[in-house]
Amino acid sequence: MQYKLFDAEYRFMDIIWELEPVNSTQLCRVCQERLGWKKPTTYTVLRKLGERGLLQNENATVTALVGREEVRQYESQAVVERGFEGSLPVFVAAFLGKKKLTQKEAAELKQLIEEATE
Repeated sequence: MQYKLFDAEYRFMDIIWELEPVNSTQLCRVCQERLGWKKPTTYTVLRKLGERGLLQNENATVTALVGREEVRQYESQAVVERGFEGSLPVFVAAFLGKKKLTQKEAAELKQLIEEATE
């Protein structure tokens, strides 16, 4: 399944992940407050993401069918594939640039690398 989300869709899903299960009427109110959306906009995005299998709206209760981490993983892999020819080291080098890591950040990255190494 493809989890590609446009920025507005991601912000919408972020609200759902935060509040789920959420009543669709309450969701419209929150989207008005946070995103400046009118009710028809919220329902249009809700319908489209439902058609793509990312969420469901049953009996006016909205829940996500895909988790935040799944979407993050898909999108980060797509960035590395598209922009860095699939090379994670090239991505990390470009991401860091001249930025220095804190000892804590370096330790966390080392731990992730060790856990992911075959």
